[in-house]
Amino acid sequence: MKWIRTALCALGMLACLSLSAFAAELGEPNITEQTTMKELRENPSIKGSGFYTYCNEWIEGSTKYDNTPIKGYVSWAASEDAAEGMNLVIENYNKGVQVTWQVYTPEEIEADPALGMVQLFYFPAKTENAKYVVVVPGNGGNTTAELNEGASIANQLHDLGYAVFVLRYRSFLNASDNAPLYDIANAVKYLTKNAEQFGVQRENYALMGFSSGGHIVGLIGSDNERFGYKAFGIPQPAALLLGYPINDFYEVKPLYHIAIDPLMISWRYYWTNISDVVNKNYTPTFFWYGKNDYYMECMNYEKQGPLLEKTLKESGATYQCVVYEDAPHAIGPGRHTDADGWIKLATEFWEEQCK
Repeated sequence: MKWIRTALCALGMLACLSLSAFAAELGEPNITEQTTMKELRENPSIKGSGFYTYCNEWIEGSTKYDNTPIKGYVSWAASEDAAEGMNLVIENYNKGVQVTWQVYTPEEIEADPALGMVQLFYFPAKTENAKYVVVVPGNGGNTTAELNEGASIANQLHDLGYAVFVLRYRSFLNASDNAPLYDIANAVKYLTKNAEQFGVQRENYALMGFSSGGHIVGLIGSDNERFGYKAFGIPQPAALLLGYPINDFYEVKPLYHIAIDPLMISWRYYWTNISDVVNKNYTPTFFWYGKNDYYMECMNYEKQGPLLEKTLKESGATYQCVVYEDAPHAIGPGRHTDADGWIKLATEFWEEQCK
């Protein structure tokens, strides 16, 4: 009997050692606004999850922001939620949830390596058969804003009971040939096909876009047969939820064309305004912007939110527009501004469209 007890003790010790080794490979969900980007990126669970954190760098792997806290890396209005969003990633990864999903197949990526950057970062809902949101961040720089307008938004939407997929899509020099439109459409196709695997409803989904991401969402939410949801064979969203969307790229249009699509003369998404494709059948839309959005002022303020609202109203489309006194550009969830709480308003609008 003694040797049996000895053997059992030995097996128990081995099991404890194995569990300890496994735990050592997992990170703690203790991310705060003061966590530096280096600390965030070295968290084993963040690394293992594949969530993209080089949102501000022009070169992936740069050490430029190593000592910058999250609060200095993303907008001050998004940092609190971005940190909590990263804790959600860690918690999900530690539970065995696959966080990062490729939108395109290995064969497609082999043929065009740029497709490898097109990813969905999955934040499961608290319950099965939930509605889901595809969040399309802005892309003011070289890459898309997965932290500023991705994880931060996912944190609040998760609290409200939704499943969230933050889309990393081809942007800037990789956005040629209308690539962002295809990336959104193919992401929705992928989620529609695999809805049961993710525990989400196939219908009644929402697209949420910010800034230039809002512009792309605004186009694909139309019934235009060239670039709207019908053109891609995807179900019409139940709602578009847009934060400070760019309606008109204004004087940037020719610069985009020269930089992204040189020598091409066919149609490109940045030449078309959202207001150009609005009609009475346009997808129900909730959008907001701020009176002190100086970025929009640089692109002719009246051609942005004000023109989009005017067109929606005249078309007879279903919409809700909120204009805030204090809501600068790129503030994501908008903490500490007049826009704080807009996500709840947007989801209430979305739910109304699902009745």
